[in-house]
Amino acid sequence: MLGDEDRAERLIALTGITPDELRERLGAGQASRREVLTALMDFLMAYEPDLLACAEALDVAPDVLADAHAKLNHAGNAADWGA
Repeated sequence: MLGDEDRAERLIALTGITPDELRERLGAGQASRREVLTALMDFLMAYEPDLLACAEALDVAPDVLADAHAKLNHAGNAADWGA
């Protein structure tokens, strides 16, 4: 997802997360990883071209990502990058 420079810059601009924070939070405990994954999935779902590009890169149908997004959000884990 971050292999595309424009997409990576948009992710940073919209979420406020830095690349270092992203790496740190993905390596942290399960709750922090879930928050990061939720924020990343929210980002993908907000702009269909990103969703389609990510699905293609992962060789999965876009509905697989949409289902993952729904499951993460159903679990009640809203990402809060301002915390």
